[in-house]
Amino acid sequence: MRPTTKVLGGAAAVVASAVVFLVPFAFILVTAMKTPAEANLLEFTWPTEIALVDNVRTVLETRDYLLVIAFINSVILTVASVTGMVVLGAMVAFVLQRRKTRWNGLINLLVLSGLIIPPAVVPTIWVLQGIGLFRTMPGLILVQIAFGLSFTILLLRAFIATIPRDLDEAATLDGAGPLRLFFRVIFPVLRSVVVTVVVVQSVAVFNDFQNALYFLPGERNATVQLTLYNFQSQLSTQYNLLFTNILLITIPPLVMFLFFNRQIVAGMTSGAVKG
Repeated sequence: MRPTTKVLGGAAAVVASAVVFLVPFAFILVTAMKTPAEANLLEFTWPTEIALVDNVRTVLETRDYLLVIAFINSVILTVASVTGMVVLGAMVAFVLQRRKTRWNGLINLLVLSGLIIPPAVVPTIWVLQGIGLFRTMPGLILVQIAFGLSFTILLLRAFIATIPRDLDEAATLDGAGPLRLFFRVIFPVLRSVVVTVVVVQSVAVFNDFQNALYFLPGERNATVQLTLYNFQSQLSTQYNLLFTNILLITIPPLVMFLFFNRQIVAGMTSGAVKG
């Protein structure tokens, strides 16, 4: 490909990305800065009066600080779910990669099916009701761990395949047991791919709407994405507040993704290149 063609292709990609991602975000930001009268026009124009601080204060105070409660719920949900995914996923991936048995093929098929087969909502609710975890945060955490475990295992297993077995044998000769071998020797080596899993799954769990709606119903159980659903009817005629709510729940995952984007690419490619 000629250099001129590459430059034109790159410029076209930048323009397309700006149209798809930056223009909608700019519209949300500008509308969130407007007064109710200007926002209701839904025009992509700069506001004559900046009302962003008042809009943020109003949204935070709406419905007895529901958005603040939702942020706390989402942080608890995200931290607990991703921690469970990383620890359990790494342990399962290590065993699958290091211990070859006749059951490995079946287990790998079950893990892969977790990425292909859509989740069964009604049976899952039935199980959660049976063990008393329906409408509870621990129940939703277990659901998020179960749904994200397949991706985590496959990514970590590909990376563990690049770690020499000599490392295991050296640690065993030094007297390390299975748990010490995993947590003191293997797990620290997984740092780059663990960062990738943490960032990708954190954004997915924090932005999840469907699972929170199905498995954690109730206004006081709201997560940040459900606040948009709960606020929509109340604020549908106040677009400045509605777009301020969208802006507030968009910023945390966006900042996280921008800050760790290089680590995500490095972790995704490290196992693939070496494997």
